[in-house]
Amino acid sequence: MESPNLPTNTVSSLEADQYQQYRTLSFSAVVALVVGLISIPTVFFTRVNVGLLLFPLLGIMIGLFAYLKLRNRTDEFTGLGAAKAGLLLSTILFCGGFAFSAYSYATEVPDGYQRISYSDLQPDPRYPEIPYSPMAEELIGQRVFLKGYVYPDGQTHDIKQFVMVPDMGTCCFGGQPKLTDMVQVTLENPLHVEYSYYRRSLAGTFRIGSSSADKVGQVIYHLDGDYVK
Repeated sequence: MESPNLPTNTVSSLEADQYQQYRTLSFSAVVALVVGLISIPTVFFTRVNVGLLLFPLLGIMIGLFAYLKLRNRTDEFTGLGAAKAGLLLSTILFCGGFAFSAYSYATEVPDGYQRISYSDLQPDPRYPEIPYSPMAEELIGQRVFLKGYVYPDGQTHDIKQFVMVPDMGTCCFGGQPKLTDMVQVTLENPLHVEYSYYRRSLAGTFRIGSSSADKVGQVIYHLDGDYVK
């Protein structure tokens, strides 16, 4: 039986459809889109942890790689649209998250307080006989702003006094913090906190004095807190 004669444009269309089926979906394009989608929640938490911007930054790198790979190889791979979408989404999220984080950093310190960090509280290795930071002496009686984590000492609700530490390693995994990595916070009424894994923003009057705290022993840094977030 003779095969029917098909119009030339129909034959070309059939050949194009068969060709499309043989192209490979780019793995990097799919990954770029998936990372972009995963990065969406991070923009809402960059105020708490700016390190979350690594997710959309990774999406930008993968998306750019996929786009540059595919734009001149559409005869071999599909997925250019996914690469573009992932790249655009990650770029928007990174820029938005960075702007939000920068704005939060610039406005988070209450009026009348000085921002300090735990690095400011570390002793000077040139003076090993002094167990605390020389800067800490200058901060006595000053109103300061500091961020950290509530050390787990068994309290969970309506916490008025606690030790604050700089990182999750000592906060949540049971390590013993260094002496100069601990600040004992005493909150004014009616302020209180609930225990969580989130980093806290505290402000109050800074002072130095040796005392004992549950679970950690001696502490020398103290903060009489009148602001908590």
